[in-house]
Amino acid sequence: MTATTVQPQPAVVVGVDAHKDTHHGVILTTTGQRLADRQFEATSAGYRQLRDWVREFGAEAVFAVESTGSYGAGLTRYLLDAGHEVREVNTPHAHAKARRGKTDALDAEAAARKVLAGDAIASPKTSSGAVESIRMLTVARNSAVKARSVALVQLQSVLVTAPASLREQITVTGIRRQAAVCGKFRPDIARLSDPVQAAKLTLKTLAQRITELDTEIAALDSHLETLVADVAPTLVSRTGIGAGHAAQFLITAGQNVQRLHSEAAFARLCGAAPIPVSSGRTDRMRLHRGGDRQANRALHMVVVVRLRFDQRTIDYMRRRRAEGLSKKDVMRCLKRFIAREVYHDLRTDLAPLIEPLNAISRAIPDTTVESCGTLLCGGSKC
Repeated sequence: MTATTVQPQPAVVVGVDAHKDTHHGVILTTTGQRLADRQFEATSAGYRQLRDWVREFGAEAVFAVESTGSYGAGLTRYLLDAGHEVREVNTPHAHAKARRGKTDALDAEAAARKVLAGDAIASPKTSSGAVESIRMLTVARNSAVKARSVALVQLQSVLVTAPASLREQITVTGIRRQAAVCGKFRPDIARLSDPVQAAKLTLKTLAQRITELDTEIAALDSHLETLVADVAPTLVSRTGIGAGHAAQFLITAGQNVQRLHSEAAFARLCGAAPIPVSSGRTDRMRLHRGGDRQANRALHMVVVVRLRFDQRTIDYMRRRRAEGLSKKDVMRCLKRFIAREVYHDLRTDLAPLIEPLNAISRAIPDTTVESCGTLLCGGSKC
Protein backbone atom coordinates (compact mmCIF):
# COMPACT_ATOMS: atom_id res chain seq x y z
CA MET A 1 0.00 0.00 0.00
CA THR A 2 1.41 3.33 -1.07
CA ALA A 3 1.46 6.05 1.57
CA THR A 4 -0.13 9.32 0.57
CA THR A 5 2.00 12.39 1.25
CA VAL A 6 0.05 15.47 2.21
CA GLN A 7 1.55 18.51 0.54
CA PRO A 8 1.46 21.76 2.54
CA GLN A 9 -0.78 24.45 1.19
CA PRO A 10 1.13 27.00 -0.89
CA ALA A 11 1.62 30.48 0.42
CA VAL A 12 -0.42 33.27 -1.11
CA VAL A 13 0.03 37.02 -1.37
CA VAL A 14 -2.96 39.24 -0.61
CA GLY A 15 -3.01 42.76 -2.02
CA VAL A 16 -5.36 45.20 -0.33
CA ASP A 17 -6.49 48.54 -1.75
CA ALA A 18 -7.69 50.42 1.33
CA HIS A 19 -10.38 53.10 1.33
CA LYS A 20 -12.37 54.88 4.01
CA ASP A 21 -15.44 52.64 3.89
CA THR A 22 -14.31 49.53 2.00
CA HIS A 23 -11.17 47.46 1.38
CA HIS A 24 -10.67 45.47 -1.84
CA GLY A 25 -8.54 42.32 -1.65
CA VAL A 26 -6.90 40.31 -4.43
CA ILE A 27 -5.22 36.95 -3.84
CA LEU A 28 -2.23 35.83 -5.93
CA THR A 29 -0.16 32.68 -5.77
CA THR A 30 3.59 32.92 -5.35
CA THR A 31 3.88 32.39 -9.11
CA GLY A 32 1.65 35.38 -9.84
CA GLN A 33 -1.56 33.55 -10.70
CA ARG A 34 -4.66 35.47 -9.70
CA LEU A 35 -7.01 33.34 -7.58
CA ALA A 36 -9.80 35.65 -6.45
CA ASP A 37 -10.78 39.19 -5.52
CA ARG A 38 -13.43 40.53 -3.18
CA GLN A 39 -14.52 43.69 -1.41
CA PHE A 40 -15.02 44.01 2.34
CA GLU A 41 -16.33 46.63 4.74
CA ALA A 42 -13.71 48.64 6.61
CA THR A 43 -15.00 47.45 9.99
CA SER A 44 -13.94 44.90 12.58
CA ALA A 45 -16.41 42.41 11.08
CA GLY A 46 -15.03 43.13 7.61
CA TYR A 47 -11.48 42.50 8.79
CA ARG A 48 -12.50 39.10 10.16
CA GLN A 49 -14.29 38.25 6.93
CA LEU A 50 -11.23 39.14 4.87
CA ARG A 51 -9.02 36.99 7.08
CA ASP A 52 -11.39 34.00 6.89
CA TRP A 53 -11.67 34.43 3.12
CA VAL A 54 -7.89 34.35 2.71
CA ARG A 55 -7.64 31.18 4.81
CA GLU A 56 -9.67 29.34 2.19
CA PHE A 57 -6.80 29.73 -0.31
CA GLY A 58 -3.70 29.01 1.76
CA ALA A 59 -2.38 28.42 5.22
CA GLU A 60 0.37 31.02 4.78
CA ALA A 61 -0.43 34.53 3.62
CA VAL A 62 1.50 37.75 3.22
CA PHE A 63 -0.62 40.89 3.17
CA ALA A 64 0.40 43.85 1.01
CA VAL A 65 -1.62 46.83 2.27
CA GLU A 66 -1.79 50.31 0.81
CA SER A 67 -2.16 53.35 3.07
CA THR A 68 -1.10 51.55 6.25
CA GLY A 69 -0.88 54.91 8.03
CA SER A 70 -4.33 56.16 7.06
CA TYR A 71 -7.23 54.18 5.53
CA GLY A 72 -5.46 50.87 6.04
CA ALA A 73 -4.38 51.54 9.64
CA GLY A 74 -7.24 49.61 11.23
CA LEU A 75 -6.76 46.56 9.02
CA THR A 76 -2.99 46.65 9.53
CA ARG A 77 -3.42 46.77 13.29
CA TYR A 78 -5.86 43.84 13.18
CA LEU A 79 -3.58 41.69 11.00
CA LEU A 80 -0.47 42.39 13.07
CA ASP A 81 -2.28 41.57 16.30
CA ALA A 82 -3.39 38.30 14.69
CA GLY A 83 0.24 37.42 13.88
CA HIS A 84 0.14 37.90 10.11
CA GLU A 85 2.99 39.28 8.03
CA VAL A 86 2.11 42.69 6.60
CA ARG A 87 4.07 44.69 4.03
CA GLU A 88 3.64 48.40 3.50
CA VAL A 89 2.96 49.33 -0.13
CA ASN A 90 3.05 52.80 -1.61
CA THR A 91 0.18 53.90 -3.81
CA PRO A 92 0.69 53.22 -7.54
CA HIS A 93 2.55 55.79 -9.59
CA ALA A 94 0.44 57.96 -11.90
CA HIS A 95 2.19 56.51 -14.96
CA ALA A 96 1.17 52.98 -14.00
CA LYS A 97 -2.44 54.10 -13.62
CA ALA A 98 -2.34 55.64 -17.09
CA ARG A 99 -1.01 52.45 -18.67
CA ARG A 100 -3.34 49.91 -17.06
CA GLY A 101 -6.27 52.01 -15.94
CA LYS A 102 -7.46 52.24 -12.36
CA THR A 103 -9.89 50.14 -10.37
CA ASP A 104 -9.79 48.91 -6.79
CA ALA A 105 -9.06 45.40 -8.04
CA LEU A 106 -6.17 46.58 -10.24
CA ASP A 107 -4.67 48.60 -7.39
CA ALA A 108 -4.91 45.66 -5.00
CA GLU A 109 -3.33 43.33 -7.55
CA ALA A 110 -0.52 45.83 -8.16
CA ALA A 111 0.15 45.92 -4.41
CA ALA A 112 0.43 42.13 -4.27
CA ARG A 113 2.74 42.02 -7.30
CA LYS A 114 5.08 44.52 -5.62
CA VAL A 115 5.63 41.95 -2.88
CA LEU A 116 6.28 39.20 -5.43
CA ALA A 117 8.75 41.47 -7.25
CA GLY A 118 10.58 42.28 -4.03
CA ASP A 119 9.73 45.99 -4.20
CA ALA A 120 7.55 46.02 -1.06
CA ILE A 121 9.92 45.02 1.72
CA ALA A 122 9.03 47.49 4.47
CA SER A 123 6.94 46.51 7.43
CA PRO A 124 4.36 49.07 8.60
CA LYS A 125 4.54 51.04 11.82
CA THR A 126 2.86 49.55 14.83
CA SER A 127 -0.05 51.73 15.95
CA SER A 128 -1.14 50.00 19.14
CA GLY A 129 1.27 51.36 21.74
CA ALA A 130 2.53 54.44 23.54
CA VAL A 131 4.17 55.89 20.42
CA GLU A 132 0.78 56.04 18.70
CA SER A 133 -0.56 57.93 21.72
CA ILE A 134 2.33 60.37 21.39
CA ARG A 135 1.52 60.83 17.70
CA MET A 136 -2.12 61.64 18.42
CA LEU A 137 -1.27 64.16 21.12
CA THR A 138 1.30 65.74 18.82
CA VAL A 139 -1.33 66.14 16.11
CA ALA A 140 -3.59 67.99 18.56
CA ARG A 141 -0.72 70.17 19.79
CA ASN A 142 0.46 71.11 16.30
CA SER A 143 -3.09 72.03 15.34
CA ALA A 144 -3.44 74.25 18.42
CA VAL A 145 -0.10 75.96 17.75
CA LYS A 146 -1.13 76.68 14.18
CA ALA A 147 -4.51 78.06 15.29
CA ARG A 148 -2.79 80.28 17.88
CA SER A 149 -0.43 81.67 15.26
CA VAL A 150 -3.38 82.47 13.00
CA ALA A 151 -5.20 84.22 15.87
CA LEU A 152 -2.14 86.31 16.73
CA VAL A 153 -1.71 87.42 13.13
CA GLN A 154 -5.40 88.27 12.83
CA LEU A 155 -5.36 90.28 16.05
CA GLN A 156 -2.40 92.28 14.81
CA SER A 157 -4.12 92.88 11.47
CA VAL A 158 -7.32 94.08 13.15
CA LEU A 159 -5.30 96.46 15.33
CA VAL A 160 -3.75 98.00 12.22
CA THR A 161 -7.13 98.73 10.63
CA ALA A 162 -9.09 99.53 13.81
CA PRO A 163 -10.40 103.09 14.41
CA ALA A 164 -7.74 105.49 15.67
CA SER A 165 -9.60 106.12 18.92
CA LEU A 166 -9.33 102.42 19.75
CA ARG A 167 -5.72 102.00 18.66
CA GLU A 168 -4.66 104.90 20.86
CA GLN A 169 -5.99 103.06 23.93
CA ILE A 170 -3.36 100.35 23.43
CA THR A 171 -0.09 101.93 24.51
CA VAL A 172 1.89 98.73 25.19
CA THR A 173 4.17 97.10 22.64
CA GLY A 174 4.44 93.44 21.73
CA ILE A 175 1.63 91.33 20.36
CA ARG A 176 1.27 89.29 23.56
CA ARG A 177 0.89 92.34 25.78
CA GLN A 178 -1.50 93.90 23.30
CA ALA A 179 -3.59 90.73 23.33
CA ALA A 180 -3.78 90.93 27.12
CA VAL A 181 -5.15 94.49 26.86
CA CYS A 182 -7.64 93.49 24.16
CA GLY A 183 -8.95 90.71 26.39
CA LYS A 184 -10.20 93.35 28.85
CA PHE A 185 -12.31 95.27 26.33
CA ARG A 186 -16.04 95.59 27.07
CA PRO A 187 -17.84 96.01 23.74
CA ASP A 188 -21.39 97.32 23.66
CA ILE A 189 -23.28 94.48 21.98
CA ALA A 190 -26.28 96.76 21.36
CA ARG A 191 -24.15 99.06 19.16
CA LEU A 192 -22.27 96.63 16.97
CA SER A 193 -23.15 98.75 13.94
CA ASP A 194 -20.48 101.12 15.28
CA PRO A 195 -17.07 99.98 13.91
CA VAL A 196 -15.43 100.82 17.25
CA GLN A 197 -17.66 98.39 19.14
CA ALA A 198 -17.32 95.74 16.44
CA ALA A 199 -13.53 96.09 16.59
CA LYS A 200 -13.62 95.74 20.39
CA LEU A 201 -15.66 92.55 20.16
CA THR A 202 -13.37 91.14 17.46
CA LEU A 203 -10.21 91.92 19.41
CA LYS A 204 -11.67 90.55 22.66
CA THR A 205 -12.74 87.33 20.91
CA LEU A 206 -9.32 86.82 19.34
CA ALA A 207 -7.56 87.57 22.64
CA GLN A 208 -9.73 85.03 24.48
CA ARG A 209 -9.06 82.46 21.77
CA ILE A 210 -5.31 82.98 22.16
CA THR A 211 -5.58 82.52 25.93
CA GLU A 212 -7.62 79.32 25.54
CA LEU A 213 -5.16 77.93 23.01
CA ASP A 214 -2.25 78.76 25.34
CA THR A 215 -3.94 76.73 28.06
CA GLU A 216 -4.64 73.85 25.66
CA ILE A 217 -1.05 73.79 24.39
CA ALA A 218 0.37 73.87 27.92
CA ALA A 219 -1.82 70.91 28.93
CA LEU A 220 -0.81 68.89 25.86
CA ASP A 221 2.86 69.73 26.44
CA SER A 222 2.57 68.43 30.00
CA HIS A 223 1.03 65.15 28.83
CA LEU A 224 3.61 64.76 26.07
CA GLU A 225 6.52 65.38 28.41
CA THR A 226 5.27 62.67 30.74
CA LEU A 227 4.69 60.14 27.95
CA VAL A 228 7.97 60.84 26.14
CA ALA A 229 9.97 60.69 29.37
CA ASP A 230 8.47 57.28 30.14
CA VAL A 231 9.01 55.89 26.63
CA ALA A 232 12.39 57.42 25.71
CA PRO A 233 14.34 58.42 28.84
CA THR A 234 17.73 57.94 27.17
CA LEU A 235 16.81 60.06 24.18
CA VAL A 236 15.52 63.05 26.17
CA SER A 237 18.66 63.01 28.32
CA ARG A 238 20.73 64.07 25.31
CA THR A 239 21.76 67.69 24.91
CA GLY A 240 19.36 69.67 22.72
CA ILE A 241 16.68 66.96 22.50
CA GLY A 242 13.55 68.02 24.34
CA ALA A 243 10.19 66.31 24.57
CA GLY A 244 8.97 67.84 21.31
CA HIS A 245 11.95 66.69 19.24
CA ALA A 246 12.00 63.28 20.90
CA ALA A 247 8.29 62.88 20.17
CA GLN A 248 8.94 63.59 16.48
CA PHE A 249 11.76 61.04 16.31
CA LEU A 250 9.51 58.44 17.96
CA ILE A 251 6.72 59.17 15.49
CA THR A 252 9.06 58.95 12.51
CA ALA A 253 10.65 55.66 13.58
CA GLY A 254 7.52 54.03 14.97
CA GLN A 255 7.29 51.83 18.04
CA ASN A 256 8.60 48.83 16.07
CA VAL A 257 11.89 50.60 15.33
CA GLN A 258 13.42 47.22 14.45
CA ARG A 259 11.78 47.60 11.03
CA LEU A 260 14.66 50.01 10.30
CA HIS A 261 17.57 47.61 9.97
CA SER A 262 20.38 50.13 10.38
CA GLU A 263 21.12 53.66 11.48
CA ALA A 264 21.76 54.49 7.82
CA ALA A 265 18.16 53.59 7.01
CA PHE A 266 16.92 55.84 9.83
CA ALA A 267 19.11 58.67 8.57
CA ARG A 268 17.61 58.34 5.12
CA LEU A 269 14.12 58.29 6.59
CA CYS A 270 14.96 61.60 8.32
CA GLY A 271 16.38 63.15 5.13
CA ALA A 272 19.91 63.08 6.58
CA ALA A 273 21.52 60.53 4.26
CA PRO A 274 24.34 61.82 2.02
CA ILE A 275 24.14 61.61 -1.75
CA PRO A 276 26.89 62.60 -4.22
CA VAL A 277 26.54 65.87 -6.13
CA SER A 278 29.94 65.91 -7.78
CA SER A 279 30.52 67.41 -11.21
CA GLY A 280 33.75 68.16 -13.00
CA ARG A 281 36.30 69.39 -10.50
CA THR A 282 33.69 69.63 -7.75
CA ASP A 283 33.64 66.65 -5.43
CA ARG A 284 31.13 66.95 -2.60
CA MET A 285 28.11 65.41 -0.92
CA ARG A 286 24.78 66.79 0.23
CA LEU A 287 21.81 65.43 2.15
CA HIS A 288 18.95 64.17 0.05
CA ARG A 289 15.71 66.13 0.25
CA GLY A 290 13.35 63.21 0.76
CA GLY A 291 12.23 61.53 3.95
CA ASP A 292 10.23 62.93 6.83
CA ARG A 293 10.74 66.69 6.73
CA GLN A 294 9.50 67.17 10.28
CA ALA A 295 12.18 64.76 11.52
CA ASN A 296 14.72 66.59 9.40
CA ARG A 297 13.64 69.86 10.99
CA ALA A 298 14.03 68.33 14.45
CA LEU A 299 17.57 67.22 13.59
CA HIS A 300 18.40 70.72 12.37
CA MET A 301 17.11 72.33 15.56
CA VAL A 302 19.13 69.91 17.69
CA VAL A 303 22.26 70.93 15.75
CA VAL A 304 21.45 74.63 16.27
CA VAL A 305 21.06 74.14 20.02
CA ARG A 306 24.25 72.10 20.36
CA LEU A 307 26.27 74.64 18.38
CA ARG A 308 25.37 77.11 21.09
CA PHE A 309 25.53 75.07 24.29
CA ASP A 310 27.54 71.87 23.63
CA GLN A 311 31.31 72.44 23.72
CA ARG A 312 32.08 69.22 21.86
CA THR A 313 29.89 70.33 18.94
CA ILE A 314 31.39 73.82 18.98
CA ASP A 315 34.92 72.37 18.81
CA TYR A 316 33.89 70.06 15.98
CA MET A 317 32.56 73.02 13.98
CA ARG A 318 35.80 74.94 14.43
CA ARG A 319 37.95 71.97 13.44
CA ARG A 320 36.00 71.14 10.29
CA ARG A 321 35.83 74.80 9.23
CA ALA A 322 39.61 74.95 9.57
CA GLU A 323 39.80 71.95 7.24
CA GLY A 324 37.98 73.93 4.57
CA LEU A 325 34.37 72.80 4.93
CA SER A 326 31.58 75.36 4.80
CA LYS A 327 29.28 75.84 7.77
CA LYS A 328 26.43 74.23 5.82
CA ASP A 329 28.50 71.12 5.11
CA VAL A 330 29.56 70.83 8.75
CA MET A 331 25.93 71.06 9.84
CA ARG A 332 25.13 68.26 7.40
CA CYS A 333 27.80 66.11 9.04
CA LEU A 334 26.37 66.93 12.46
CA LYS A 335 22.83 66.04 11.38
CA ARG A 336 24.07 62.68 10.13
CA PHE A 337 25.92 62.05 13.40
CA ILE A 338 22.88 63.01 15.51
CA ALA A 339 20.67 60.72 13.40
CA ARG A 340 23.01 57.85 14.31
CA GLU A 341 22.87 58.78 17.98
CA VAL A 342 19.08 59.08 17.96
CA TYR A 343 18.65 55.72 16.22
CA HIS A 344 20.67 53.82 18.82
CA ASP A 345 18.91 55.64 21.66
CA LEU A 346 15.56 54.68 20.17
CA ARG A 347 16.64 51.06 19.91
CA THR A 348 17.63 51.15 23.58
CA ASP A 349 14.49 52.91 24.83
CA LEU A 350 12.01 50.95 22.73
CA ALA A 351 13.55 47.53 23.41
CA PRO A 352 11.04 46.75 26.22
CA LEU A 353 8.20 47.60 23.83
CA ILE A 354 9.69 45.68 20.90
CA GLU A 355 9.80 42.28 22.62
CA PRO A 356 5.99 41.86 22.79
CA LEU A 357 5.80 42.83 19.12
CA ASN A 358 8.37 40.23 18.12
CA ALA A 359 6.23 37.54 19.75
CA ILE A 360 3.32 38.22 17.37
CA SER A 361 5.08 39.34 14.18
CA ARG A 362 7.18 37.46 11.69
CA ALA A 363 10.65 38.34 10.58
CA ILE A 364 11.01 40.55 7.49
CA PRO A 365 13.94 39.78 5.13
CA ASP A 366 17.04 41.78 5.99
CA THR A 367 17.30 44.93 3.87
CA THR A 368 20.15 46.62 5.67
CA VAL A 369 21.28 49.83 4.03
CA GLU A 370 25.06 49.90 4.12
CA SER A 371 26.96 53.06 4.97
CA CYS A 372 28.38 54.82 1.94
CA GLY A 373 31.74 55.25 3.64
CA THR A 374 31.93 59.02 3.25
CA LEU A 375 32.69 61.45 6.04
CA LEU A 376 28.99 62.23 6.28
CA CYS A 377 28.25 58.59 6.97
CA GLY A 378 30.71 58.35 9.83
CA GLY A 379 34.20 58.29 8.37
CA SER A 380 37.30 58.59 10.49
CA LYS A 381 37.00 62.37 10.74
CA CYS A 382 33.28 62.50 11.65
